[in-house]
Amino acid sequence: MRLGVLCSGGDAPGMNACLRSVVRAAASDGHDVIGIRRGYEGLMNADFFDSELGVGKMSPRSVSHILERGGTILNSSRCPAFATPEGLKVAADALDRAGVDALIPIGGDGTFRGAVALAEHWKGQIIGCPGTIDNDLLGTDATIGFSTAVATAVDCIDKLRDTAESHERLFLVEVMGRHSGHLALATALAASAEIACVPEEIVDAVAIAARVQELRSLGKQSIIIVVAEGDEQGGAVALNEKLSLADCPYATRTVILGHIQRGGSPTAEDRVLATRLGDFAVRSIVDGATGMMAGETCGHCCLVPLEDTFSTHRPLPEHQIELLDRMSC
Repeated sequence: MRLGVLCSGGDAPGMNACLRSVVRAAASDGHDVIGIRRGYEGLMNADFFDSELGVGKMSPRSVSHILERGGTILNSSRCPAFATPEGLKVAADALDRAGVDALIPIGGDGTFRGAVALAEHWKGQIIGCPGTIDNDLLGTDATIGFSTAVATAVDCIDKLRDTAESHERLFLVEVMGRHSGHLALATALAASAEIACVPEEIVDAVAIAARVQELRSLGKQSIIIVVAEGDEQGGAVALNEKLSLADCPYATRTVILGHIQRGGSPTAEDRVLATRLGDFAVRSIVDGATGMMAGETCGHCCLVPLEDTFSTHRPLPEHQIELLDRMSC
């Protein structure tokens, strides 16, 4: 059997670890793996991994020492042209010409939407692996890259807290999460932030200022507010302006972490998750599965229909929202 593998959409720490797992799991069972560079755009252009073993062929040696590296050696992209009927037909033809029997796309909801659309034009098997720092896919307790992105943001906030305490300031720290607040909430909890502003919740600048006033009266010398970039207030900069108009009692500073959250060496948790899911994706294909995501729930690998992973918005854990409020006093 010949398997194709690609990374699509925003990169996430652990994509390389997942790629390594796919290649070595397939090789251990005697299957070939074709690496597709630059995601769906590369698939349309038949842009395959540069290999002396043949067109795109990846060996266990070609993925040596990449488990600990961030990003993806296959590169990634976003490709609007792939979403068109013409683009999907071109991609399907490219897979057939390369003799690919099954495809393992590593990415988030956009990647999986593309995989579902591709399945209408291509008869091969498709099993996706969830690689996104947003942790917003249904059917898995965690996505590859989420743990590392949280750890990166927490490390930055730990440093900001030092200067916030020294100058008795309020810092608004913007993290990624245009449509999902999972990263912002987990970061706020782990970094002992006082408030998290997320797209799923209505954010009232006046109410936040009142809460900050209350915390100041309790003796708080500094405040950290974690803001998801997709927050309806317009992000940290816009929220900062509204807080200044609402008589915020602290001098404020805004820090936008941006794409720094996507990079860096993956945590042990992400490395293990990526390795398990890559191997499980290969075994699932060998067993005949298709149209599924390889996920993990309650410590066990599971298959979830790709359509179900993005069918609705994954809710934030209410107990964590309440926990953050109790810890902020």
